[in-house]
Amino acid sequence: MTGLVEHGQLYIGGELAEPLGEDVIEVISPHTEEVIGRVPGASRADVDRAVAAARRAFDEGPWPRMTPEERIGVVTRIKDGIAARHEEIARVISAENGSPYSWSVLAQALGAMMVWDSAIRVAREYVYEERRDGALGPLLVRREPVGVAAAVVPWNVPQFVAAAKLAPALLAGCTAVLKPSPESPLDAYLLGEIAREAGLPEGVLSILPADREVSEYLVGHPGLDKVSFTGSVAAGRRVMEVAARRLTRVTLELGGKSAAIVLPDADLAAAVAGIVPAAWMNNGQACVAQTRVLVPRARYDEFADAFARAADALVVGDPMDPATQVGPLVARRQRARSLDYIRVGQEEGAKVLAGGGRPAGFERGWYVEPTLFGDVDNSMRIAREEIFGPVVCLLPYGDEAEAVRIADDSEYGLSGSVWTSDVERGIEVARRVRTGTYSVNTFSLDMLGPFGGYKNSGIGREFGPEGYGAYLEHKMIHLPAGA
Repeated sequence: MTGLVEHGQLYIGGELAEPLGEDVIEVISPHTEEVIGRVPGASRADVDRAVAAARRAFDEGPWPRMTPEERIGVVTRIKDGIAARHEEIARVISAENGSPYSWSVLAQALGAMMVWDSAIRVAREYVYEERRDGALGPLLVRREPVGVAAAVVPWNVPQFVAAAKLAPALLAGCTAVLKPSPESPLDAYLLGEIAREAGLPEGVLSILPADREVSEYLVGHPGLDKVSFTGSVAAGRRVMEVAARRLTRVTLELGGKSAAIVLPDADLAAAVAGIVPAAWMNNGQACVAQTRVLVPRARYDEFADAFARAADALVVGDPMDPATQVGPLVARRQRARSLDYIRVGQEEGAKVLAGGGRPAGFERGWYVEPTLFGDVDNSMRIAREEIFGPVVCLLPYGDEAEAVRIADDSEYGLSGSVWTSDVERGIEVARRVRTGTYSVNTFSLDMLGPFGGYKNSGIGREFGPEGYGAYLEHKMIHLPAGA
C-alpha cells in the first residue's frame, strides 16, 4: 500500500453512502507514525440507517428466503474474491496494524479465505430440518436464521475475525452490520467491494468504522437479534451488559494467557521451533499466543538458553519486509503497555533473558524487542495479565501435576499446547487442562472445529457446526399422529 488512502463514504446496505456525521478516523502507520488513511467515523444516525437496512433485508428481502445452496453460491464468490486479492489485503493490514507481511499473507488474508471456505463446507452439510419421534407424537425440528447480527471485530486480525462472524451469519441467512476497529478500517473497504461484486443483495451487509461510544450504541440497538464480539475482557463485559438490556444473543471471544507445557521427555529443538512462532506471532498481539511457557525444573537451564537464543534471533523490522518476523505494535499505547509490563516484571523479580526494551535503530515506529522473562512465578502480574505484546514468560515446574495446576491457575482458558515424545501422554494432559482449544506437539487453529474459551476467555464458540449454530434458532413443530 502506497500513498494516503482516503474513503469519504460508508457502506450502508451494500452501497456507498454519504455519512450523516462529521467524524473522521485517521489511520496511523505503526512503522512510520504517519497518517496513511482517513475514513468517516460512523455516527448513531448511520447505525440507525445500517440496522434499518439490515432489518428490511431480513424481514422482507430475498436473502433469508434463498435456499442454502443459493446463499453458498454468493458466499463462494466472496471467498474467491478474497483469494484473488489476498496480497492486496495482506499489504493493507500490514500497513494498518504492523503485522509482518509474510504472516499477513498466510494468516490475515489466506487465513480469512480459509475461514470463509470452511464455513461453506459446514453450511453445505448442515441439517436445517429434521423429523423426530417426540414423547407425545411426531416432531419437525427446524433451524432458522437468528436475524440481524452485529459483528464487532478487533484490529489484530481484522479480516480473519470478520470472516469468523460474517461467513456463518450470511450462510445461515442472517443480515449483518460489521463494525471494524478504528485502527484497522481500511481492509474492511476491500471486503465491502468484494461483497458487492459477489452479488450480495441490498441491505444484507453494512460496514461502519466507529469509536467506542457509537459501537456501544450499535450493540444495544433494538433492531439487532445477535451480537458477536471479539476483544478484551473489559470490553466484552460491557458488550454483554448493554446487550442484556434487550436480551440480545451474544457470542464473546475474549482474552487469553495460554500456557505451553513442555514435558520432561520433549525434544528440545522441536519444542522451541514450535513454541516460538506460537508465542510471538503477530508481534505478540494474538489472543491465542502461548505467552506462558512451562518447562521442567530439571531441564530449566537448557530450555531457558534455547528459548533466549531463539527470541534474540527473531528478525525485527519493517512489516512490509518479507524477512521481518516481528514488526511494530499497532499503536503508541500498546508499545507503552508492553514496556510498562517489562518494567513491572523486573520489579517483581523476574529476569530478562532476551530483549527488554526498544530495539536499536528504530527511533520511529512503535517497536518493542521480542522479550523473554525467566524465573517467573505464576503469581506475578506478567504471568497473570494479558499483555498483548511481544513479552513471554518462562515458568519452571516440578512434576506434571504442578504443570497442569499452573496452566489452569488463570482467569483465562482460551488456548494451550503440550510438547512431548509420547502423544498419548500429551492427549491426557490436554484432557486435564481447562481451556477451549489445545494442541499436542503442534500449534494450530482448525476452522472446522469449535473455537472459544473457558472462564473469562469468552462465551460461545466460533467455527465448525458449533459456531455456525450460533446464528440459527431452533424451532419445534408438533405434528399430528401419523404425519
